Amino acid sequence: MPEPPTPIIHPTATRSERFQRTNGVPTQPPAAPPPRKPKLKKLRLALVIGGLSILALISTVFGMLMAVASDLPSLENRAQYERAENSVLYADTPGCMDLDKDAACQQIAKLTGNQNRILVGEGEVSPNVKNAVIAIEDRRFYSHKGVDYTGIGRALVQDVLKRRAAQGGSTITQQFVKNALDAQGDRSVFQKLREAALAYHLERQWTKDKILTQYLNTIYFGSGAYGVESAVRTYFGGADRKYEQNERVARSVSPDQAAMLAAMIASPSQYDPVQNPQAAYKRRNLVLQRMRDQNMISPAQYETAIKQTIPSEEDLNQPKPDSNEPYFSTWVTQQLVDRYGAGQVFGGGLEITTTLDVPLQKAAEQAIFGRLNGVGPTASLVAIENKTGEVKAMVGGNNFDKRPFNLATNGHRQPGSAFKPFILAEALKSGIDPNQTFTSKKKIFNQGKKNEFVVNNYENSYAGITNLARATATSDNSVYAELGLRVGTKRVKRMAEKLGIRTDISTNPAMVLGGLKEGVTPLEMAYAYSTIANHGKRVYGSLSPSKKSPVAIAKVKDGNESQRNERKTARVLPEGVANETRGLLHQVVTSGTGTRANVPVWAAGKTGTTENYGDAWFVGFTDRYTVAVWVGYPDRLKYMKTEYHGQPVAGGTYPAEIWHDFMAATLKIDEGRGKGKGDESEDGDSGLSTTPSGTGSPSGTPTAPQDTPVSPDQGGGAPPDPGGGNPATPAPQPSPPQQPAPAPQTPATPPATPPAAGGGGGTAPSTNP
Repeated sequence: MPEPPTPIIHPTATRSERFQRTNGVPTQPPAAPPPRKPKLKKLRLALVIGGLSILALISTVFGMLMAVASDLPSLENRAQYERAENSVLYADTPGCMDLDKDAACQQIAKLTGNQNRILVGEGEVSPNVKNAVIAIEDRRFYSHKGVDYTGIGRALVQDVLKRRAAQGGSTITQQFVKNALDAQGDRSVFQKLREAALAYHLERQWTKDKILTQYLNTIYFGSGAYGVESAVRTYFGGADRKYEQNERVARSVSPDQAAMLAAMIASPSQYDPVQNPQAAYKRRNLVLQRMRDQNMISPAQYETAIKQTIPSEEDLNQPKPDSNEPYFSTWVTQQLVDRYGAGQVFGGGLEITTTLDVPLQKAAEQAIFGRLNGVGPTASLVAIENKTGEVKAMVGGNNFDKRPFNLATNGHRQPGSAFKPFILAEALKSGIDPNQTFTSKKKIFNQGKKNEFVVNNYENSYAGITNLARATATSDNSVYAELGLRVGTKRVKRMAEKLGIRTDISTNPAMVLGGLKEGVTPLEMAYAYSTIANHGKRVYGSLSPSKKSPVAIAKVKDGNESQRNERKTARVLPEGVANETRGLLHQVVTSGTGTRANVPVWAAGKTGTTENYGDAWFVGFTDRYTVAVWVGYPDRLKYMKTEYHGQPVAGGTYPAEIWHDFMAATLKIDEGRGKGKGDESEDGDSGLSTTPSGTGSPSGTPTAPQDTPVSPDQGGGAPPDPGGGNPATPAPQPSPPQQPAPAPQTPATPPATPPAAGGGGGTAPSTNP
């Protein structure tokens, strides 16, 4: 009899299931599989690989430490000095973007580090300078061995707590190595390890005093001062002092002077005592405080030092740059130093293509000279190409040798009513209609309170019931004061900053009429207006100093390697709001306070005049360029009550005329290059010739609108910005030496109605439209 088939029992069956499947005969569960043996081979392999990796890392680090020892001689100041190769700045000319040697590259400056650099030895620097630098840069300099692990840990903690790079952990030795290697732009992990290794070796080969002295020889202190000896001569030597060949003034430096020099190391531009005196003063006093706390100076010396003034423009003995356009080239040089380091910029043989357009630059200089030669006040002009954000022309003053202070980049002056477009943009963004009506009359805000704000129009001339569109054209202070306070000064501040203003804008009531606690620069105003011209997009570049800065550097070539600027944009204002703002500002030129700026292409802009005619502005744009013009006395606030052919200088006079003359010359230059009048925006939109819907000119014949000045602290009446009409043509002036043929001085097209006094313009603390 055949055996019954063996029942198949699943390994996971329960005991009762097993019993039933075997006809009641109990069965045993299958034997468990034998345990797996540990993968000893893989574990052993991992241990071997890990051990070899550790050995390789140790060998690499050891090898690096040994290898970099051969680099130590190249760090010597004398070796750097001997291998230095001048860098060159070129203008923006066709073909030069590729730096083709056969192309007609036009040199505008040569950056000659050795010409203004004077090397000093260990015994030729005052102990005050050394102590000041140690106090603010590396307080454990004499105790660490090149790398300060405590400082690195502290910096990491602060970076984590503040969620940004709040502190640096590098020592003076590491900073010196970085400067000497020209490795400012290379911050890779490998480069930092190399610098740390070199610092480690350096501390065992050189004395602390030698390291510190050589470090002081590699620092760029701004204003053309490369090295500590050059810095002392520049800031504290006196404007007219002459020096013997072997004289070293760095030997004798007072604590306050030493603190000022040490303060500038972190950022020569930010803590420049001439360009940014408030920031420089605070930083200097911080250094003095650190010196006192570290027993480097006595409390009595500290009290004496903080009472000393910081260097002024009159004290400066700035090395003369080798440049055809020194205002522009010195501004660009500082940007290059911040990005690549002083050693590379002044001794690395860089070839830099800038954005400066020489024919436009000459047209700007001629436009100013043609109007202001022999008059008294001077002017600053900045021209930016809208599509690229590139600075094409910059006039920072009329004589760099006598006055190197750059009005274009550092002249913080009250903008007056030229500030109103920022209020306008915020109001339109908030939903306020251009046809909304306001009452133009004398107004008192915060009445009876300590910060009472009184706003008057010029000669108590008010429009009565008017709308926002007309108030913009006539620059009615009464309307704009109400409008600005309604939308809020903090929101206006944020709008100005989003558009491109970098100065910290105050939120005092008078700011709504341009009465700021700290003024703005022509560069800032041109850049902010260019954002409106670009239909609400702020344009910058990969080689801009920041995302809120225009472009000055198009390309940097270092040997066979090069960096080219890449255009970038940021939408900061809705396109519809920007276009509406453009349309309203167009009326300023066609029928408002800026008719003297009218040119044969679509244009828009705004005038500005401060109280008692201390500052006068016209900032405007076509679809291709944005240009800011400021007129005033550069070294002091002097009222210009008779300089315009016996009449006051307001935004609608010299500034608008200079703007017109420059733009007329620019149109001819562009036509000669094959660029027609129909400029195109970045999105390909043709130049606007009509006002957008909702912003049409108000009915009625325009009267010569005027702008009224405002001061930062209180309200009050003020003079107008004369608008409209043919400017009184000045007597012909001779061309300046070595200047191109004068730009056309054709007066603007007159309005249909002759100018009349009155119109818009109200006032508050020191400013006019």
